[in-house]
Amino acid sequence: MLTLTEAAVEYLEGVLDPGDILRVGVKGGGCAGFSYDMEVQTEDKIRSDDSVIDEHSFKVAVDTKSAFLLSETQVDYQNSLQESGFKFSNAKATNSCGCGTSFSCEE
Repeated sequence: MLTLTEAAVEYLEGVLDPGDILRVGVKGGGCAGFSYDMEVQTEDKIRSDDSVIDEHSFKVAVDTKSAFLLSETQVDYQNSLQESGFKFSNAKATNSCGCGTSFSCEE
């Protein structure tokens, strides 16, 4: 299943409001074929077929289609002088673009 590092959890706990759900998914596109997608939603947006992870003070929802591609993915949050943001380490990715926001996967 998708996991979040301590740094990602700490960052998200600082920006999410109580009751917010973090939705993480994959959509077609990007220079390598698939792009990572993250958005904040409310609990009423959770679908019956979503995988839901309780992560400290908030929940993470992953749709069924994305769950396979994200099943061995770790999400980290990095903050440096050059850039800040989420970094995805996906064991299923066979190719990734230079910026790390899209990937391809052989099933």
